[in-house]
Amino acid sequence: MTPPAINVPIEPILSALSFVGTFVFAASGALAAARLRQTLVTFAFFALVTGVGGGTVRDLLIGAPVFWVHDVSHTLICLAAAIIIFATPRHWWSERALDWLDAVGLAAFAVFGTAKAMSFGVHPLIAAMMGISTACVGGIIRDLLAGEPSILLRPEIYVTAAALSAGLYALLLSLGAPATPAGMFAALAGFALRAIAIARGLALPHYGHGQDQAGGPSS
Repeated sequence: MTPPAINVPIEPILSALSFVGTFVFAASGALAAARLRQTLVTFAFFALVTGVGGGTVRDLLIGAPVFWVHDVSHTLICLAAAIIIFATPRHWWSERALDWLDAVGLAAFAVFGTAKAMSFGVHPLIAAMMGISTACVGGIIRDLLAGEPSILLRPEIYVTAAALSAGLYALLLSLGAPATPAGMFAALAGFALRAIAIARGLALPHYGHGQDQAGGPSS
């Protein structure tokens, strides 16, 4: 028998993760525009679609009002991030800055996306998938617009880190843990995994990995 869904209200600290995720993902979108030496208008567009893209897909799937359409603060956050990146010297931002901003947004959005889905009565397993979508879709859109290889196709751990945050949060709530401590712990766990992946190039084995090592055909 399928376990019942858990309807859990979103606590204020977890709601803050939405704003954190929006800002850092928007900043990562603006940095992608900076690498292409684009105009402020393009900075703003990249920031907006990256900052709200994942949450838009989540809200459409769970039947919720699309968050940024009904709350102008998220749009203002995206525009502020674009202006900040545009107004600062390029040498302030290292080549890995986009990855680190993305890591923060990934963990924040994975937890908040899961929390919002569960607040609408979505089953914890499906809610975790909504958290993963919230965390990953914005970055996918950013990379497509920038003409970069999708983050999903890079060897470093990415979706797995989002899955860790989202799945851990859903599991902890299913076991009766308080929402705020569970959310903070899950976000830190996902960020830590992504941080290790960035710093050390940590990756999961790919298809045909053993054959490659044995001199067989590459995948």
